[in-house]
Amino acid sequence: MAGDDTARLRQRLAALEARCAELESRNAALEEEKRHYQWLAESTTDLISRHARDGTFLYASQASRELLGFEPEELIGASAYDHFHPADLADLLNKSPRVYYHDGFYQQTYRFRAKDGRYVWFETTSRTRRDPATGELLDILCVSRDVGRRIRAEANRERLARVVESTTDYVLFADGNERLIYSNEAARRLLSLPREGLDARLDQAYTPASLVILRDIVLPAVARYGSWSGELEMPGPKGPVPVLSVVLAHHGPGAEPDHLSLLNRDIGLRKAAEDQARRHQEQIAHANRLATTGELASNIAHELNQPLAAIANYSSGALMQLQADPSRPASDLAHPLSRINEQVQRLDERLRHIRTFVRKGQTRPRPLVLADIVDAACRLCDWQYQQAGVAIEPDLADALPRVMADPVALEQVLVNLLLNALEASRDRHGADRVTIHAWRSGPREVTFTVSDRGPGISEAQATHLFEPFHSTRPDGLGMGLAISHSLMEAMGGNLALTSGSDGATFAGTLQAEPGSLTTRPASA
Repeated sequence: MAGDDTARLRQRLAALEARCAELESRNAALEEEKRHYQWLAESTTDLISRHARDGTFLYASQASRELLGFEPEELIGASAYDHFHPADLADLLNKSPRVYYHDGFYQQTYRFRAKDGRYVWFETTSRTRRDPATGELLDILCVSRDVGRRIRAEANRERLARVVESTTDYVLFADGNERLIYSNEAARRLLSLPREGLDARLDQAYTPASLVILRDIVLPAVARYGSWSGELEMPGPKGPVPVLSVVLAHHGPGAEPDHLSLLNRDIGLRKAAEDQARRHQEQIAHANRLATTGELASNIAHELNQPLAAIANYSSGALMQLQADPSRPASDLAHPLSRINEQVQRLDERLRHIRTFVRKGQTRPRPLVLADIVDAACRLCDWQYQQAGVAIEPDLADALPRVMADPVALEQVLVNLLLNALEASRDRHGADRVTIHAWRSGPREVTFTVSDRGPGISEAQATHLFEPFHSTRPDGLGMGLAISHSLMEAMGGNLALTSGSDGATFAGTLQAEPGSLTTRPASA
């Protein structure tokens, strides 16, 4: 019996030893896990804290040093509520106690005062811990993170959203299927769109012509470069509304692919002002052409007198032949009648040229042969130059591209420059010629010059040369050069004085038509 008891005792002791070893192993594992969780709590950038029911800190992790400037020991024993922003504390305390005591889990965003007095935006997730037997609140566990950057970003987005909604520009957001997903108030008013339940497409926001530009030009450009800007038209209650549009692709985190922002500014008033200014400029240019026609009156009379005199001579000769022999065949009159017809055609051409020069119309640049315009301007001024004994010497390069210009406007510029050069050459010794040069000055540019050998233009005069009502001639109106300068700019070119010391040289530049080339005959 004693041996059996001893064996059983030994078995029990062995079991107890094994149990103790197992407990020790579990305790070691628990300690290791405890150290691990403590390390996690101390390493995280979020503030982990434990509080009593009244908000007193019972524990604070090391993150308090980086987030608030407090050492963890400085917070223990202090009430968290004393550091709340007053408005945020009132918001917390006004909530039902059930939220933060009985439900056991709640989240709040608020401002917490740091050691240096500044407020840090915190988002805190809290969980209450209770005694399972009595239900008494033991403590509150909190995890708090700095969300100041997010709060500021949200505030900025909200401010931008208010600006977008209140701006008078028409703002639209569209997806890759051309469906409108947002429109601000100005766009809703213009397009008669509802505030809620937006169900519209881009073809309702732009005119058909602009929609073609959007699909063929704008969308490919935005896909490649990220943005595009230019003029389009949107439909309005009273007709198309011209807009300056900026189209942007959405980029960045969270941006949907193929989504676009379309910002449209009404430029109707600007376009109307530009149209009015253009009409005013055309009226002034027309008045200048009429005044120039007055100066060319003797030349016009000469141009008309020559064909009229020839017609009179041939008519008289034909009548004399008929009177001398009324029975002669009609074929004998073929020669004088054909000559009369030639002179009538010449007269018609001259009258058409003069009528075209003085007509009133818009400036519409198109591809032109510069030599033809130079020849026409020289013919208009030829009689005045003959009377003054001054020669016009055109010297154009043999091969020139066509230029983009309005024929009447460019002829007006050349006539103004030629008449000014003639006036500077009158009664001036050695000023017996005015030269016109033209050459290709760039890949898409042609330059022409009109040079005289007159007294030149002083530096003081040159600074005001293109101002309205400034003239170097005692009887001049001072409008010719100002109008010529404006006409050249309207055609996409420029006019400048390049030399004024020994005679005056004016240079005009015009855009060349891409890929064009004009070859003048060798005799020209």
